[in-house]
Amino acid sequence: MRADYPSDISRDQFESIRELLEQARKKTKPRMVDLYDVFCAVLYVLKSGCQWRMLPCDFPKWQLVYKYFRQWQARPSEDAPSLLEQALKKCGEPSAY
Repeated sequence: MRADYPSDISRDQFESIRELLEQARKKTKPRMVDLYDVFCAVLYVLKSGCQWRMLPCDFPKWQLVYKYFRQWQARPSEDAPSLLEQALKKCGEPSAY
């Protein structure tokens, strides 16, 4: 169990974007981390402006969160929005990056 942060979204909001974020996943082994916690950690960094290494300890390790961020923010083409941009728009968050 981790603390709640002002940057968190609800589980219901997250369920509406889960499938979108899972598109970036390479299906090689089972996921060992809660994707909700990873996404909330990304939101925490985007909203607070903190450094990756300064993520609170109750989020997953910063290296893992950064890895997912890099996957989600990659654009398939110059004109197409990234998965992260699509997810932020769908859950009602302003684009923070």
